Amino acid sequence: MEYDYGMKLKTSITLDEDVVAAVETASQPGESRSQAIERLLRESLAARARAEIDARERSIIDAHADELNQEALDVLGYQVDT
Repeated sequence: MEYDYGMKLKTSITLDEDVVAAVETASQPGESRSQAIERLLRESLAARARAEIDARERSIIDAHADELNQEALDVLGYQVDT
């Protein structure tokens, strides 16, 4: 799947051989090394952003955990055996 994200900028980076080998292993069929690096970098950045959102949401839930747990216990108290 290829996306057009706008203007491309040419840059030069230096990578260890093992990283280049890992990029080549992770490359999809027909994907150039540059395309693979860009895709893998985008995936990594998206995962980091998702992890930050998850951490913020988890801290909100944790801040209210006692109240939420008490509400859950209260609801369970209303259930009847079948």
